[in-house]
Amino acid sequence: MKKYRRIFLIVLDSLGIGAMPDADRFGDAGADTFGHILDVTGPLEIPNLRRLGLLNLHPSKVMAGVDKPEGLYARLRESGNTKDTMGGHWEMMGLRTEKPFKTFTETGFPKELIDELEKCCGKKVIGNKAASGTEILEELAEEEIRSNSMIVYTSADSVLQIAGNEEHFDLANLYRCCEIARDLTMRDEWKVGRVIARPYVGEKKGEFVRTSNRRDYAVKPFGPTAMDALKDAGLDVIAVGKIHDIFSGQGITEWMHSDSSVHGMQQTEELAGRDFRGLCFVNLVDFDALWGHRRDPAGYGRELEKFDVELGKLRKLLGPEDLLMLTADHGNDPTYRGTDHTRECVPLLVWSPGEIRTGELEEQDSFSIIGATIAENFGVTMPEGTQGKSILTKICPV
Repeated sequence: MKKYRRIFLIVLDSLGIGAMPDADRFGDAGADTFGHILDVTGPLEIPNLRRLGLLNLHPSKVMAGVDKPEGLYARLRESGNTKDTMGGHWEMMGLRTEKPFKTFTETGFPKELIDELEKCCGKKVIGNKAASGTEILEELAEEEIRSNSMIVYTSADSVLQIAGNEEHFDLANLYRCCEIARDLTMRDEWKVGRVIARPYVGEKKGEFVRTSNRRDYAVKPFGPTAMDALKDAGLDVIAVGKIHDIFSGQGITEWMHSDSSVHGMQQTEELAGRDFRGLCFVNLVDFDALWGHRRDPAGYGRELEKFDVELGKLRKLLGPEDLLMLTADHGNDPTYRGTDHTRECVPLLVWSPGEIRTGELEEQDSFSIIGATIAENFGVTMPEGTQGKSILTKICPV
């Protein structure tokens, strides 16, 4: 059976393709990120995604599939009890999450946590609510600078974010406070998936801009993953975008920060020109952060079109010993109520310039087939405690 020298796994963060059977349990019955985007935008210029079978997998009344898809495609269900970024990515690499991380979207953080944070950091907390990162700066940044306080806020995700002015707060101090917050939020009753430092510059309303000095402090995976197995076998595991943060650096041999989803694809194209053996794991967060949470289907559609342009460039750079896998980690229907992720199936599109089977694969009951398939391709054993059944034989001609 054919084996691939390099595998490029790209996650279009939040591109769900319809509610999972248990979506009602999560309050997400009827959600459909990709389908509802098309309902709003009409046909999109996404020729590469169409050729790889996305519209065959999830046809729309405004866009149809192609007669002869160039790749293999399947619908994946998440087996874990989550609909968040970390749960979705960890499951891809073999870890099933039973207990979701805490969210404080409706209530803000408990007084006991805020009191501890103020005591340990030596600063008063302002905010303590769910908010857009840009909006809360307009509301509270002048007060933060004036009163030498710190802005603490959350979102629909399991996250505690601290915003601080780079000049007045000082980056090193902001990072110190986030490290304190990470320690505090390891307690079960306060356990969030990530603490994020959100530095910004500016002195008054209308001038505040977040900088690229963001830093994430994520909970480590609760066990070894397929990435650890690859790394331990001496293979390359290159992380692009948010992957390093999601896995707290575990199982990664090299990583690079991305300023945007387009930048992440450009970095991936540069990596395609390098000689390595192993996995290039990419997260493209703008779909989720800029458009899904902000409930902007038109913006989401434009982001898909920009991605498709870069996807076309990447495909030209890959050779017969390369395998491309496109997927998502959850849904975030921009037409749905609220601003939370949505419990949806996700697509898996698989393609190689070399020989590969094409057409639709039966629906899979876990994201973990991805990690198991990658592990089998490189001849490594999935770590104890992981799940997943490889579909390599269904991808490669015998």
